[in-house]
Amino acid sequence: MVLGTVDEGRVRVLTFRRPEAANAFNDELYRGLAAALDAAAVDDGVSVVVLTGEGRVFSAGTDLDEMAEITRQHAAGESTGETGKGFGILMDALITFPKPLLAAVNGSGVGLGLTMLPHCDLVLLSEKARFSAPFTTMGVAPEAAASYLLPLRMGAQQAALALYAGRWITAEQAVSSGLALKTCPPETVLAETLELAAEIAAKPLASLLATKRVVTEAHRDAIRAARSREDAAFDELLKGMTG
Repeated sequence: MVLGTVDEGRVRVLTFRRPEAANAFNDELYRGLAAALDAAAVDDGVSVVVLTGEGRVFSAGTDLDEMAEITRQHAAGESTGETGKGFGILMDALITFPKPLLAAVNGSGVGLGLTMLPHCDLVLLSEKARFSAPFTTMGVAPEAAASYLLPLRMGAQQAALALYAGRWITAEQAVSSGLALKTCPPETVLAETLELAAEIAAKPLASLLATKRVVTEAHRDAIRAARSREDAAFDELLKGMTG
């Protein structure tokens, strides 16, 4: 199983379990996490969801080997079927998730390992974590509405350093910029996140749902518009590479 699911009272913990691949997201993990979020959304026994990774890395982002194979198949005119559509399915699940979503970031995050964090309501980091948005380095465009959410969360200047220059973001910089709430020792980051999650989960579920709705609805159209622009830019750049 590439995704672990454990309930701690009214808190559900979803753990990325591809440590041999630095918890990179392949199509199976995209779809598995999306399905788990959808299931938690309609489970009245779950009030809060926590995302974390197994091992020393939170997530290395998209599985580049799988992405390269999908790109090759597209260039060759071969059908990939439903493979490669998992990213979009996960984005839909993250954007519409109606309950508080926390991240216990156990290690570094690259690509989606960074860009999923602004979709979380509260983020706690290992002191050893650091993050990279390597899109310009790879010759592609941002993903996951990062072009909108990172400036919104971190401020325009810090987001520009991350998105244009591809500079690494330290755990301390992530906190000071507003991307994350606090840093924790690596061995306690999950426990501290679960403690906070339990505090939130003790509140009435109807109130949590209403509060999450009014906080997030103001941004949903802008997030979807950013994703559409990013997808178009990504496709245009990819055609330039393979054309």
